[in-house]
Amino acid sequence: MSDSAAELNERHGLAGALVFRTGPGGLLFADIDNAQARACVCLQGAQLTHWQPHTQAHPVLWLSDAARYLPGKAIRGGVPVCWPWFGTPADRPGGPAHGFARTLPWQVAGSGQEADGATRLCLQLADGPATRPLWPGAFALALQITVGQTLALQLVTRNTGEQPLRITEALHTYFRIGDIASVAVQGLAGASFLDALAQAAGAPDARRVQDGALCFDAECDRVYDSGGPCWIDDPLLRRRLHIDATGSASTVVWNPWEGKAQRLGDLGDAGWRSLLCVESGNALERAVTVAPGGEHRLEVRYRVASWNRPALRREP
Repeated sequence: MSDSAAELNERHGLAGALVFRTGPGGLLFADIDNAQARACVCLQGAQLTHWQPHTQAHPVLWLSDAARYLPGKAIRGGVPVCWPWFGTPADRPGGPAHGFARTLPWQVAGSGQEADGATRLCLQLADGPATRPLWPGAFALALQITVGQTLALQLVTRNTGEQPLRITEALHTYFRIGDIASVAVQGLAGASFLDALAQAAGAPDARRVQDGALCFDAECDRVYDSGGPCWIDDPLLRRRLHIDATGSASTVVWNPWEGKAQRLGDLGDAGWRSLLCVESGNALERAVTVAPGGEHRLEVRYRVASWNRPALRREP
């Protein structure tokens, strides 16, 4: 049985920094508010839904105005944890998209304050009756969230069984942007990628190479063979969003554009214009095998810098 908000506050709450509460849909949330930033985490899915350094006039993460808060359902926005598979693999056609970690309740393993004033929250998920019908692996999964002027996420997969675990994964980060037609993703030039839209359309050249900065004028769904640093230049919000990952061999870039956004139904009115997903992880052929008794660490750090260059293109 899950702990109540009162029990969590008694054991893990931090005066003036971390408070647990029951929120929409009866879900449990952790609210972080320290001298550097504010954040919110839903314990279902260990999903960060908000992060905003006090230096920023706008949230760094995008959260849909039409997000649904229901037991067993993913929340549209923030940072869903895609695990132990990314997408819908061919060998699991009936399984939940992006795995089960993003829709199950996680347990609070610990909390604390860092020397620099950042707040740390540690969550964990293990195999059990809810996971074994979907995936036979024996595992202990942990997510450490460190909230300050910089946001750090560390996802650790431990193999507690006797058979190797083969996983794909991603931190499916939704970024709040000024307008999708004005931003550019830098740092991916020269990287090969799978264009998922071209593949779905049966194009023979779905594997391509990025030429220069990635800009947007239509739906985008790409999986890059690159886990190195990249960043989003956002001239309307006058900021640059830096993404630095380790333990990652893939970067996924996604925006649904208008047509798909309307079909999805939980993106809000024109919400697609102000969101861009840049996801760090290990997807498709970049799957990770974790040996019995071993572990794999996916770590991502996000930070915001000022950026005052003019817009890359005229607004449509």
